[in-house]
Amino acid sequence: MTPSENIDALIDGLTDWRGATLASLRKAILEADPDIIEEWKWMGSPVWSCDGNMVVGNAHKEKVKLTFSHGASLPDPDNLFNNGFAGKVWWSIDVFEGDTIDPRALTELIRSAAAYNRNKKEKKANAAPRPKAQKTTQV
Repeated sequence: MTPSENIDALIDGLTDWRGATLASLRKAILEADPDIIEEWKWMGSPVWSCDGNMVVGNAHKEKVKLTFSHGASLPDPDNLFNNGFAGKVWWSIDVFEGDTIDPRALTELIRSAAAYNRNKKEKKANAAPRPKAQKTTQV
């Protein structure tokens, strides 16, 4: 199965509120940028990427969690992040039954994540190559 088919199957298997929630979050993520691709990693987790991992989605017993690879570096004017603040890199959004996430705000956050990855990739491509280390021989 393709990653998108695996994600479809995951959502279809979640017959409670978590399936509908993950489906709506997925829709907002995919609408953010046409270059976003879906991947299936880490033994069964949906991952959305654009020039690198951006966000991992998981359905837990009592919540749906979106974990952003570089969440701590992203602007969040709508205060969507509500977990992971102790982390220096990974931040997340925990969605519980009855919670609503503004799709416009999520789309903007995803666009910021894509821009962050593109900028990081561009900086790496423009960086001067590092000189190779010389082996020294001791006498």
